[in-house]
Amino acid sequence: MNTPKAFIIGATIVLGVSCWPTAGWTQTAISGEARNMSSNAAATGGLIEALAGHVHELSAKIGERSVLRGDGLDRAKAYVRGAFEAAGLTVTEQAYEYDGRRVANLIADPPGAATDAAPYIIGAHYDTVIGTPGADDNASSVAVMLELARRTTAKPPGAPLRFVAFTLEEPPTHATRHQGSRVFVKRLTEAGGRVAGAIILEMVGLTTPKQHYPLFLQWAGYPDAGNFIGVVGNRASKPLGERVLRGMRKNPALPVVSLFIWLNGWILADTRLSDHAPFWDKGFPALMITDTAYFRNHNYHGPNDTADTLDYAFMAELVRSLEHAFDALALPAK
Repeated sequence: MNTPKAFIIGATIVLGVSCWPTAGWTQTAISGEARNMSSNAAATGGLIEALAGHVHELSAKIGERSVLRGDGLDRAKAYVRGAFEAAGLTVTEQAYEYDGRRVANLIADPPGAATDAAPYIIGAHYDTVIGTPGADDNASSVAVMLELARRTTAKPPGAPLRFVAFTLEEPPTHATRHQGSRVFVKRLTEAGGRVAGAIILEMVGLTTPKQHYPLFLQWAGYPDAGNFIGVVGNRASKPLGERVLRGMRKNPALPVVSLFIWLNGWILADTRLSDHAPFWDKGFPALMITDTAYFRNHNYHGPNDTADTLDYAFMAELVRSLEHAFDALALPAK
């Protein structure tokens, strides 16, 4: 994620000033005491161990994954491609050049994917900024995406899915034409392609006993504990968001907080700073799923964003919640 302020600063402005009629922020009931997410259900099938393994490979064995130096970005791409293929998905590299270097998004389709249906994109970026192993940002999201893909091949959902590992989300390419998600959306629209919507995973691995907020939100009744997952969308994405939230809330072990804003987030520009924004700009519904980044993770973009800081049971519950969301997307819209 390019900036940590997207989730909470946007909420502060929306709730604290005259923008309140233009945005909705809702939450499920959450206990004031931080919850230990290590449920037996989440651990079934080695899911926690699998998630931890992906994060360890990306953040500890490979480490920094910046386009600016080293081979970490290429090694990460090879690892993610291998994991998709081992799970039985068909992978296509969407290659392009940046500063004389070949980079690529990875597009992975489950076996038997319908070619005539507009898919839902499940995406996460696999690069980092310089100087960080990037466990939460963004190996956590890549791990969740890979395990969702693996489990999808074993139990196909009714909704058509396509998984995309985006490159170059981080500076110096963020919000430029070289950002991987912008390349993806540009080529999609140029080809006349369709997507039903996008669910973008952006930092999803950290829980804390205390959730930090700007001053105003300390009196606004929001959760004290950093044990929830956030869902952010623009107003055009609200129908998609409501269906996703309906599914996610079938998992009581993972509380969910949501925010929907007007004008593609331009009135709250910090809410745009991940791979969902290019979809918004071209009229596609898209959601960002996040643990709130900076306001929970003080190791953001630093050397201490390491694998041992993450809550893998929390991540496993997110996998379960998103599987419920996929089931909800397969149902007729209400």
